[in-house]
Amino acid sequence: MHIAIIGAAGMVGRKLTARLVADGVLSGEPIERLTLLDVVQPAAPDGFAGRVDARVSDLSDEGEAEKIVAARPDVIFHLAAIVSGEAEVDFEKGYRINLDGTRLLFEAIRHANGEDGYKPRLVFTSSCAVVGAPFPYPVPDDFNLTPLTSYGTQKAISELLLADYSRRGFFDGIGIRLPTICIRPGKPNRAASGFFSGILREPLIGMEAVLPVPESVRHWHASPRSAVGFLIHGATIDLAPLGVQRSLNMPGISATVGEQIEALRRVAGERAVKLIRREPDELVQRIVSGWAQGFEAKRSRELGFTAESSFDEIIRVHIDDELGGQLP
Repeated sequence: MHIAIIGAAGMVGRKLTARLVADGVLSGEPIERLTLLDVVQPAAPDGFAGRVDARVSDLSDEGEAEKIVAARPDVIFHLAAIVSGEAEVDFEKGYRINLDGTRLLFEAIRHANGEDGYKPRLVFTSSCAVVGAPFPYPVPDDFNLTPLTSYGTQKAISELLLADYSRRGFFDGIGIRLPTICIRPGKPNRAASGFFSGILREPLIGMEAVLPVPESVRHWHASPRSAVGFLIHGATIDLAPLGVQRSLNMPGISATVGEQIEALRRVAGERAVKLIRREPDELVQRIVSGWAQGFEAKRSRELGFTAESSFDEIIRVHIDDELGGQLP
């Protein structure tokens, strides 16, 4: 089994790599080779000496997609993207990375398919940002794609391409519409959703965090651990039941910011909660106001995708995975 991860240096990419190395198998087959790609140098995991190709690669550059496909990976995880806030600020960069790079990858696979019948499993990370207000709560699986951000639009277009290229038999693709991943470890990124993690991550280690939206804001969340589970499950299950509808809303937790804060209070106490500073941001509020509050995710649950059942659990997952199982 040869697996390629595009976007391997990102948070989810690093965790996916670690999980694959720890498991050693995918779909019952030994993982013999890993190709790790990103615009910054991905770290090669221990234990795979001589079997890892970890290198800098920008998928939107001419010829890069062909290099990836030339090695004929059996499974391709496409995680590379410019996040929501950055895609809104830098229009050209967002479309170049999130859409043009994706199309170049799909085209490279299509041409390889024509040459020798190569047909990989392609797991594409999409987003719940492909839908936009007004929408019901919870959002049903068959709701129209009505994104209200450039990022959501780029993901929605890519989903349509994924479905068409899969329908034509060029690859076997699945789109994983990730909830907002919380709590993201490490430093904040430029995603508009970053504060959802920040108001929990920083107070858990005694640092101040900024809250740019009202506590009434409700959104859809899952942990990094669940995100990796979604991707691996999507790489291994039979995709025939999906038919032509290749993208799925993933399970998650619907919670208001206020409910997040209450979960923080239960897990870490009042001292942590007092470290949250309210500082309204009009751009962030505008972007977030167009996001879904929750999804039925019936199709994905029926196919065996699972996530946390409470926000307390999401916080405890972060403490276990990032803080050694206890608060500092």
